[in-house]
Amino acid sequence: MVAYNGKHWPGTIIVDTQARQLYLVLANQKAIRYGCAVGRDGFRWAGLADVGRKVMWPRWTPPKSMIERDPSKAKWANGMPGGPNNPLGARALYLFQNGNDTLYRIHGTNEPMSIGQFASSGCIRMVNQDAIDLYRRAPIGSRVIVMVEGM
Repeated sequence: MVAYNGKHWPGTIIVDTQARQLYLVLANQKAIRYGCAVGRDGFRWAGLADVGRKVMWPRWTPPKSMIERDPSKAKWANGMPGGPNNPLGARALYLFQNGNDTLYRIHGTNEPMSIGQFASSGCIRMVNQDAIDLYRRAPIGSRVIVMVEGM
């Protein structure tokens, strides 16, 4: 737990992409801070979203654009079942804007060494134990703020 003197309501999830840190705002000017990986060059995004869906051991389906960049992923075009080898890890929070799926997620990972890096195709990666903790704490409807500049 860390001090938080910002303006956001308890329950808000804030992603500081520059610091590669995710914060869950708590009451009493506190927050839980988690390390994360964020989008690499050309894949960074920022904005407001809401958690629209949450899934334990989610199925991963690479977007067409990812398959075009890396044809080896074509074997998963119809989806990879959830499990320890799945890139989405143990839990996923699906980010929506105006009721529409952004295709971005806050999720666990099968590549824990990527945490703290600019490594993803835009999703926010966390080690599985942190993704499980956030999944338990953040209900559907939680506001997510992804910032490209520091807090």
